[in-house]
Amino acid sequence: MPNEYHKNPAAIEALNPEQYYVTQQNGTELPFTGEYVDNHEPGIYVDVVSGEPLFASVDKFDSGTGWPSFTRPIDEDYIVERPDHRHIRERTEVRSRHGDSHLGHVFTDGPGAEGGLRYCINSAALRFVHRDHLEAEGYGGCLGLFAGTEKPAPHPDSEFTEV
Repeated sequence: MPNEYHKNPAAIEALNPEQYYVTQQNGTELPFTGEYVDNHEPGIYVDVVSGEPLFASVDKFDSGTGWPSFTRPIDEDYIVERPDHRHIRERTEVRSRHGDSHLGHVFTDGPGAEGGLRYCINSAALRFVHRDHLEAEGYGGCLGLFAGTEKPAPHPDSEFTEV
């Protein structure tokens, strides 16, 4: 995994308007419109500005809210939580530590068996790195998150063929 993350001016310059609105102006994308709402591929989600590894697909769940939801971050050191008083009810904002990108919010209505948290994150704040590309993109340290999640190959003498 890369060791040094920072708010990358070149990455900010390359953001599309929605990414800029979400990450730099504390915006929120419309529900069910984000690129990663229905992504079920194995991999990690990193900050589009700094590259910090934030969330893993193994912790992603369908909350029905219209935004990618996770039960926990990969490493709490890459997340900053702070009170958000911008709307009628108080919420807890989630930002990336080094990129200072607005990511979304964390709520206490997540799956109880997984700790009860729901990190409700804007797709526009994230870049997905597939498990098969983690090593090549410098996130090899995250491969351990997926230990035991691969489907076993069918036995060559099996009479059943997987479709």
